[in-house]
Formats: sequence, C-alpha cells, structure tokens
Amino acid sequence: MIFIHELGHYLMARAMGVGIEKFSIGFGKPIFKFKVKEVQWQIGWLPLGGFVSLKGEDHSEAADSEDSFLAKPWWKRALVVFAGPFANLILGLLLFIVAFLLPISTSDHSPVIFEAKGIFGDVFAPGDSIISVNNVPIQGYIQALGELSAKKDNRIILKRDSLTVAIQLPGSQVDSLLGSVSPMVSTRVGEVYAGMPAWRAGIRENDVITRVDSVEVSDWYRMRELITKSPGKKVKLTLLREGKELMREVVLEENEVLGSEKLIGISNYQPVKDVYRFSFGEAIVQGSSYALNFVISNYTGLFKIIAKPDQLAKNVGGPVMIATMSTQVGSRGVAHLIMFFASISLVLMIMNLLPIPVLDGGHIFFFIIEGIFRKPVPLKVQAVLQRIGLALLVLLMLFAFSSDLSKLFMRLLSR
Repeated sequence: MIFIHELGHYLMARAMGVGIEKFSIGFGKPIFKFKVKEVQWQIGWLPLGGFVSLKGEDHSEAADSEDSFLAKPWWKRALVVFAGPFANLILGLLLFIVAFLLPISTSDHSPVIFEAKGIFGDVFAPGDSIISVNNVPIQGYIQALGELSAKKDNRIILKRDSLTVAIQLPGSQVDSLLGSVSPMVSTRVGEVYAGMPAWRAGIRENDVITRVDSVEVSDWYRMRELITKSPGKKVKLTLLREGKELMREVVLEENEVLGSEKLIGISNYQPVKDVYRFSFGEAIVQGSSYALNFVISNYTGLFKIIAKPDQLAKNVGGPVMIATMSTQVGSRGVAHLIMFFASISLVLMIMNLLPIPVLDGGHIFFFIIEGIFRKPVPLKVQAVLQRIGLALLVLLMLFAFSSDLSKLFMRLLSR
C-alpha cells in the first residue's frame, strides 16, 4: 500500500515533467537498491513509510532547472502531492470491489422470534420459527427480512410449537415490522474487537456470558441492557468457556466516535453460516458504497476526536493492533482480509490528506496558499511548521506503539 502511494507521486511527477532522483520504500540506509534511468530504487531498513525524492524539492542548485519540482506552477506541485493519497483511494476502491467478487462468508441469526411489539404482538409469538417468506425457504432471520416486499402482500409460513401457521403481512407494514420484531439471540460472544475492553479483559469468541455482576442472563438483549446501563465504571461478567466457569472484570468505555453509550467491544454470535456471491455489477456498487461510507465515517470520527481529544487513546492503534486485527479478520476468509487491507489503504489516504505539515495535506495547503496570494509561504515558516508537524507525528507513533503494547499486556495478564 505504501508502494502504491509512492507510485502515485512518481507517475504524476513524470506526467508533470518533474525529475525524479529516488524512490524508497522504508526510511534510513538502504538494504537493497538499484538504478534505472537515473532513478535510484531502494528499500530502507526502517519499514515505516516511504518517499519519492523529486529533483530540486530540497531547494538545491537543481531547483533552477526546467524539470525541477519547485520550477513547476503551484497547481502541478499540488497534483504531484495529491496523487499519492489518490492512488490509495483507487487501491482501496478496487480492493473492495475485488472482495465483493469473491465468495463472502456471512453470518445470520436463527429465524426464531424472541419478541414482537405493538400490533405484531398479535401476529407473532415468542419461539415462532420462520419457515418461508413468499415461497422462499428461510435459513436466517436477516434473510427473512430481506425477502419481505414493501410493494405487495407477503406470505409468511411459521412453525409454532407443532403447528404450521400462515400469515399475510401487508407491504405497508414491512417498515414498522423491522423495528418491532426481534430474533432470538443468545449470550454467546461472536467477535471480540481487538484493543477494546472485552479484548483486554481476555474474553474470547464463543464464551457464553451467564451473569452480569450478580444478575443471571439468558438472552443478549437483557445482557446488553445490564452492561450499557450499569451505574459503575466496571462490570463483572461470569463466563462459560469449554465447560469451565470464569470471572472477568471489564472496564466500561464511553467512546464518542462509536456512540456515547457504554460498551465493551463484543458482538453477538450468529449461528447460521452461508456464502454469498455478488455479480460483477453488484460488486462494483457494493464496493463503491463501502469505500464511500468508510471515508465518510472516518472523517466524521476524526472530527469527533478533534472536538474531544481525550478520545484519542481509545481510537489509536499501531502495528501491533493492525497485526492482531488482520489475524482476526483473516480467520473469516480471504474476502474479509482483502476488505481489511482496502480499509487500511483508505486510512492512509485520509490521514495523509490532513492539513498537517510534513504530510501530503500540509504541502497541498501550502501550495493552495501560494495560489491564492501569488507567492509561496516563506521557507523559514514552512521549516518551522514542518518540524512541529514531524514532532507531532513522532509523538503520535510512539503513543500508538505504547497504547498497543499496554493493551496487549493487559490481554496477556487476563489469560
């Protein structure tokens, strides 16, 4: 992904007639290098990024030559810098589309009714099992909802105790049904999100939560209510793991980026497994939609962090968390792993476009100012701001490393 980012800079620089001296993956002294057409290609010993060295960008004597970076108009320089993040955007989009072209493993709840509210309390009963919707055999609850039509009457076949019951549901009632009927969901843990409180406390996938503090729970809804509405800062969870009863104390975390209510970072187990295949057209639509929503949600999250800097520790992860998350995601299949890498590529774009000196967004900001005022930002001002930006990035990297290690240490202690 770093290679693609730097390749974006490289190709746009070529297109704008800018001379290129060096293309490096990694920083520091090169451990491998070769030269092609006056460009040195190398791999540095410190694998934390990369760079393309452009002719004259360091204000050397080469800055006066025709193919110098600084000799180009401000908008051409801005395009060269923007091309790196843009390449990550294209890569992320393509990876999402490729992922949706592959068979995608899916999970669903059992098509069994837990609760029906309002007018639907007279239609459905707890324990009803959905057999078919509009003559389509049903395996999962979400699948059943997907087969409902808002444009015509729906025929639903249920199994109630030992009886088979047929129900006619008007299309006009479909939207209200979605928020009034709930599926049966056990207290078995599905996914445990890396770095979150439950993960740090040592909770694992397939653990069954039997008590929250001293209250017994048998369904996800009651369990979730007790956790999110707990008056304290911690909850004691009693778990069943491979027949053994365990106790785990979990910190309750309020994360403004994910939502203001208390959370611990687990999802419910969905027992119905299937594989879904999208058509080429569907893959393009779904991949594009995922990429767009991912970018929007991440920028929204960044604005929330800026408004509340205390949320930074809860939302920053470094190489350790990336490795942990990629292992988790990889266990769900190749398509999910490709989506994870697509997400990282988009994160590289999002972070690099931030208007922070040293980052691409900071350089673009300088160039836009130059375009508006018809003169470049003074070199001394740029140098000072870049030193500040570099210091902030180094601190952020160190913070991410220490945050990763502290979370991992807590996870190891709770085993």
